[in-house]
Amino acid sequence: MEATREKLVVDIKTLLADVDSLLRQAAAATGDEARQLRQRAEDLLDQAQERFAGAREEVVRRGKVATRATDDWVHDNPWGAIGIGAALGLVLGFLIARR
Repeated sequence: MEATREKLVVDIKTLLADVDSLLRQAAAATGDEARQLRQRAEDLLDQAQERFAGAREEVVRRGKVATRATDDWVHDNPWGAIGIGAALGLVLGFLIARR
């Protein structure tokens, strides 16, 4: 998971640097050159959407696995789940009361 997150951050930074470069070039460009820069920017955005779609699918998949595991645990240990919920409620209550 950590490697996926780091790769995503690197991809975002690369994309932002590329888009920044394109915007600087587009400011001085006219006509056909501007059209080519616009097409290049669209291609970069399409590539980014593809990468982020893959990352989104992985996050959704892991979320479903975690949700299922939590649901199974709560069904197998209902009193433990109640105890954990009560403990969290007490901790949150104390933290809120301190303010």
